[in-house]
Amino acid sequence: MKELNDIILAYNKALLQNKKAALATVVRVEGSSYRRPGARMLVTEDGEITGAISGGCLEGDALRKAQFAIFQQKNKLEIYDTTDEDDLKFGMQLGCNGIVYILFEPIQNDDVNNPINLLKLVAKQRKDAVLLTLFNSDKNAVQKGTCGVVNEDESIFMNDEIKSLIPESNYVLAQKSSAIKHYGEHSSVLFQFVSPAIQLVIAGAGNDAQPLVEMASLLGWNIIVADGRPTYATQQRFPKANKVLVTKPKEILSGLSVDAQTAFILMTHNYNYDIVVLEQLLNSNCAYIGLLGPKKKLHRMFDELNEKNIVLNEEQHHKIYGPVGLDIGAETAEEIAVSVIAEIKAVFLNRQGKSLREREVAIHNRQLISQNE
Repeated sequence: MKELNDIILAYNKALLQNKKAALATVVRVEGSSYRRPGARMLVTEDGEITGAISGGCLEGDALRKAQFAIFQQKNKLEIYDTTDEDDLKFGMQLGCNGIVYILFEPIQNDDVNNPINLLKLVAKQRKDAVLLTLFNSDKNAVQKGTCGVVNEDESIFMNDEIKSLIPESNYVLAQKSSAIKHYGEHSSVLFQFVSPAIQLVIAGAGNDAQPLVEMASLLGWNIIVADGRPTYATQQRFPKANKVLVTKPKEILSGLSVDAQTAFILMTHNYNYDIVVLEQLLNSNCAYIGLLGPKKKLHRMFDELNEKNIVLNEEQHHKIYGPVGLDIGAETAEEIAVSVIAEIKAVFLNRQGKSLREREVAIHNRQLISQNE
């Protein structure tokens, strides 16, 4: 989501400066590639780049192709084959070993359904969504491009022709994973699953919360810091936070919209504050509750809740992580922040948080919806 938001901001800036722009999108990958389908990059007519479609090996040529698309005002598909060891232009120095299909779309500012406006629609709603991009592997064919958005409440398409893709879009929403469907010999659709940015609520405005806010900001997360101490909970101390609240523990959820993309960290170093917040969170929609401190602290909280006849069910136990973070030997506040951020990322993507060398399957999920002949 951060890349989409960065692209939107860059486009708005270009629009104010009366600059034309094009959107480059990875629509298909065969073999290995640094970026997967759905990766995007905005290029302005004077060569400013926002986002990335590779590890650096394709951007130079892609910039020129994007500028040519702006000049022609026509969607274009380019295919980069980095598997050819005789091709020194792409991939060799970075170890790429795949075929990457890049779709270039010049942005028509006066078109309400242009690709950027569809990205804006996805970004402004805290809902899972699917972006539909139609392309043709025949480079000389018409490239229809990014032309639809589907979420649980609505479907928006540039034309009636692609309304038939709603069932596949709903399937991708249910699977929470992007997919590609091929139609016949050359035509394909990229169904890109996009989830809202993680909302991180940190209960605790101590110095150890500051690196956590900084790192979450780098990932484009929506960050809220809450504490009962007005001298600690200030925007000046947490400039990267989207919101800083001075609040009592029983009131921490008032005014917050808590959804399945929300993670809470309890790190006030005040036992009484933390247990009250934990009790408030048990029946909320948040997917992750992390508790800083030793495991005996968490067990003590469970015992006190039991004494109040509050017995946690399996689902509630499952979303509580205490002590918070992955086991990386973290000691300092910065190291703990790395550990916590990594665990939250793993939980939200249903990963184990292990070393990649222990993974026996591909790093990235690759899904193909059955082909229509």
